[in-house]
Amino acid sequence: MASSYPKLEEKTLQALRDTANRLRIHSIRSTCASNSGHPTSCCSAAEIMSVLFFHAMRYKPSDPGHPSNDRFVLSKGHAAPVLYAAWAEAGYIKESELSKLRKIDCDLEGHPTPRLRFVDVATGSLGQGLGAACGMAYTGKYFDKASYRVYCLLGDGESSEGSVWEALAFGSHYQLDNLVAIFDVNRLGQSEAAPLCHDIDAYCKRCEAFGWNTYVVDGHDVEELCRALWEASQLKGKPTAIVAKTFKGRGIAGVEDADGWHGKPMPKDKVESIINDIQSQIQTNKVLSIQPPAVDVPQISAGNIRMPSPPAYKIGEKMATRKAYGLALSKLGNANSRVVALDGDTKNSTFAELFKQLHPERYIECYIAEQNMVSVALGCAARNRTVPFASTFAAFFTRAFDHIRMGAISQSNINLCGSHSGVSIGEDGPSQMALEDIAMFRAIPGCTVFYPSDAVSTEHAVFLAANAKGICFIRTSRPETPILYSPEEKFEIGHAKVVRKSDADKVTVIGAGVTLHEALAAADELVKQDIHIRVIDPFTIKPLDANTIISSARVTGGRIITVEDHYREGGIGEAVAAAVAGEPGILVQSLAVSGVPRSGKPNELLDLFGISAKNIIAAVKNTFAN
Repeated sequence: MASSYPKLEEKTLQALRDTANRLRIHSIRSTCASNSGHPTSCCSAAEIMSVLFFHAMRYKPSDPGHPSNDRFVLSKGHAAPVLYAAWAEAGYIKESELSKLRKIDCDLEGHPTPRLRFVDVATGSLGQGLGAACGMAYTGKYFDKASYRVYCLLGDGESSEGSVWEALAFGSHYQLDNLVAIFDVNRLGQSEAAPLCHDIDAYCKRCEAFGWNTYVVDGHDVEELCRALWEASQLKGKPTAIVAKTFKGRGIAGVEDADGWHGKPMPKDKVESIINDIQSQIQTNKVLSIQPPAVDVPQISAGNIRMPSPPAYKIGEKMATRKAYGLALSKLGNANSRVVALDGDTKNSTFAELFKQLHPERYIECYIAEQNMVSVALGCAARNRTVPFASTFAAFFTRAFDHIRMGAISQSNINLCGSHSGVSIGEDGPSQMALEDIAMFRAIPGCTVFYPSDAVSTEHAVFLAANAKGICFIRTSRPETPILYSPEEKFEIGHAKVVRKSDADKVTVIGAGVTLHEALAAADELVKQDIHIRVIDPFTIKPLDANTIISSARVTGGRIITVEDHYREGGIGEAVAAAVAGEPGILVQSLAVSGVPRSGKPNELLDLFGISAKNIIAAVKNTFAN
């Protein structure tokens, strides 16, 4: 390493060693008090945490969410006690609070969540922290253009996750030289040794092969850690990986580097002896000063984004909602400079390319790595620095479901758009057809699920999503469909539209996207036979406008038919059935895709799977026959 490294005084190094041992003691005590937790995983990372928090990082300990602070992501979230211990040593948490670890009335949870101001993204589902750190680093370098740096601590066991390597590829591609990933290679996993054990050279070669500036250090040597982190701060054009050889349970006699201790607190009858052993190594109570950040983050406004003009569409014109999404996102980008778009190499199908054409500096190509794309979006959204929209085929979000789930736990405001929904995409076949996505996103806490049926409602969905709290999902379709709404029509989350009604309506039909147009076609045909139906566009599937549905059902004899280009399980039909479950005299019939579909023309597939206008007509007539 470079000889220009400013060597630290021995008393500073000793203070860092002593701080590491205090972090160990805090971690052991708190996990013993909760009778659960991962003290051995904390002990392997103690020196790393000491050097990061009390030497390398620049932040305001009294204001952990300050936008100019360096960021820290604990990807190995089970080592949460050592993170809490670091903030206690920094003075933000009272030491007495550590004994409440994992208690129901304490926010020091088993794995970190943003209930704590110093946590930007929830971790604990392993392999996801580095992707979020990439999003933070990208935001810092290219959007904020600020000096804050991002540090991510990973475990060696989680490095078996493919999402880690997606993130490594992303970080080097975008030259995120403000990002440092530290691998805590303590050899042991949960139930046995990690696959590479202590083959440090293999970790090093893999990181280098992914384009990262890589250092190998003794993870328990504070001076080696200080030197590597300083070197990383001097390097331009590449992110840095520090491969730290450590030992699980470091400092605990009989437990260090021993199998079978993962996720186990130390025995209560041995805790004081263990702590005394560690305490005896502490030579000073020197308090290390924490360096403040350079306050150079720009002031921004990322909320209350207004639509600058009404949608510019005429009733009867045709446009696919996927294209309307791209046009609306571009318009949103004109309205606010903190709107950013991400896509997974499908931008010419999702029409995110329209945003890229207008705002290339705010477009992030994530390539075919949907898990990482979602995590990068979470990182971009952290501390409300951007308003991110990430898009791909809706079917491909299924592989990123765990990352989306963790986004909800992270209290993140990210917006996801899934195109090519349902069998109506046609010839591409079942691998490309999203038929589970509504169920998936309905299951996400706090998620708003938009299902616009024309270009006007799509534009409103994009602007409403930009201002909504929590995760938003916009489901778009491939076929071109007619514009139903005038430019002046108003839309709200949780408010449906009754698009066809009369005093003679006998059945309420609920459709969305392509099937709303099928329902309207069915209504046109049925009226020729003097059969009138009420047609509802729900606009949002979650929250669902139960009042409009129930009141419509009341005037149509309690008869509801739902029709959806989605599997029955977890879809619109089940959402409606749940909404009316407590209402006597209302029956819900669901028309939905069943079984694995096949290639074919869109209209053929709608017919084959029972969700076309012809099928709706038959279902309406059947309600009277029964």
